[in-house]
Amino acid sequence: MEVLRERPRALLTGAGLRVGENISYYIITVFSITWMTEVAKLSRSEALNAILIGAAVHFFAIPLLARLSDRIGRRPVYAIGGLGLAAFSFAFFPMLASGDLRQVVLAVVIALVLHGAMYGPQAAFIAELFPTRIRYSGASIAYQLTSIVAGSLAPIIALWLYKETHSATPVAIYVGAACLVSGITALLARETKGVELASIR
Repeated sequence: MEVLRERPRALLTGAGLRVGENISYYIITVFSITWMTEVAKLSRSEALNAILIGAAVHFFAIPLLARLSDRIGRRPVYAIGGLGLAAFSFAFFPMLASGDLRQVVLAVVIALVLHGAMYGPQAAFIAELFPTRIRYSGASIAYQLTSIVAGSLAPIIALWLYKETHSATPVAIYVGAACLVSGITALLARETKGVELASIR
């Protein structure tokens, strides 16, 4: 209750940062497998291998991009990830639908690197929005509540959009809009790089 009463803007900022990151991750790693096998007609093993290669690159990109955010700031790194993925979402599905395994792997890798630009700084960025006294509650609400209403429903919404329209464009718009929210939120948030947690009031 103290978080809701004292830091509503910080909660909204945390949710805004999280929504695009969370939705895009589940579209890239879950919905795209269906897309690759049903539309691009890749085998399930090829689709899973593409995700696996992307995940391997993602594994190394996350800490590197987190480190970059320690050097140049949370806001620019996060905004590049959000706005970059908002734009790339419109190229992502055509690349998957090409059926060319190299293009498919490249699409997944680019998407997950851009996602990593959001996910890498995220823990620090959200934690730094709240003072110590309510940090755990504030970060948890911003993180977990957004997961429930964003990421958990993303593959279901994407599948429904595709079934209704037989086109990937509405799915790209859905992902792009969510990532645009996160990118703009990052630009509007205060920079927290280098701020001592104990000094946040």
